[in-house]
Amino acid sequence: MGDAYCPDCKRGTEVVFDHSAGDTVCSECGLVLEAHAIDETSEWRTFANESGDNDPVRVGGPTNPLLADGGLSTVISKPNGAQGDFLSSSLGRWQNRGNNPDRSLILAFKTIATMADRLGLVATIKDRANEIYKKVEDLKSVRGRNQDAILAACLYIACRQEDKPRTVKEICSVANGATKKEIGRAKEFIVKQLEIEMGQSMEMGTIHAGDFLRRFCSHLGMTNQAVKAAQEAVQKSEELDIRRSPISIAAAVIYMITQLSDDKKPIKDISLATGVAEGTIKNSYKDLHPYASRIIPTFYAKEEDLKNLCSP
Repeated sequence: MGDAYCPDCKRGTEVVFDHSAGDTVCSECGLVLEAHAIDETSEWRTFANESGDNDPVRVGGPTNPLLADGGLSTVISKPNGAQGDFLSSSLGRWQNRGNNPDRSLILAFKTIATMADRLGLVATIKDRANEIYKKVEDLKSVRGRNQDAILAACLYIACRQEDKPRTVKEICSVANGATKKEIGRAKEFIVKQLEIEMGQSMEMGTIHAGDFLRRFCSHLGMTNQAVKAAQEAVQKSEELDIRRSPISIAAAVIYMITQLSDDKKPIKDISLATGVAEGTIKNSYKDLHPYASRIIPTFYAKEEDLKNLCSP
């Protein structure tokens, strides 16, 4: 129901929308005010053959410039129905016999997309990882190597280049069985191959402890004030000559900040949230402890509060 001007009634009247015919009808005199209107709302009907598929989308995905056919080739669906068995199976066999040069790329891109989705990464990182893999694949140098490690390494490099780094342990958790050592070797191999191809060093981006801090604090359920204090402490720690990895420094700062709060976190929980070994966190904390008064912001802890920090 709605309101519209009716020329027969010569005034505004309530109108009825006949969705099946696409007509707008005056509720008082029955005059069709508009015929065959186009419904511009979302499509909620599914046209898929499979009964379990409730996706109402009737168009394919966007073109993919990394594929030879732009990703617009036709794929024969699974057979459905008695008559469809013979036709679909025959077409399916012929399609499988055909030489699709993009088949391995499509599978690789799907694997990268799955890993990226599990890590909650944005589409730009996913696309960058696809580009890196395509360049390596074109060099024909990945044959015989661990495919899962290569794909995970491409995603790791893409995260670094997009300034959204993830730890190797985080990448390893979604890498279909590839170990940290295999991913590390694959990363070095890819960087070396692409540097030879480009004739120059490959830009990877610099890792800072602050890149991981907010995510780690979120895993631990820290308060906003504690997160703000940890971020400030990490920024000040970069001015110090502490030769530890950024991830280890982030974990040690979190441990130090939580010890000054009412909600103290055991070092075991911090180790699980950050992926840093407990021994490494203790050693990094030992290096940071002498500079506690310099890096801990005064709005979070006073000088006398710092005396409550446990000795390393």
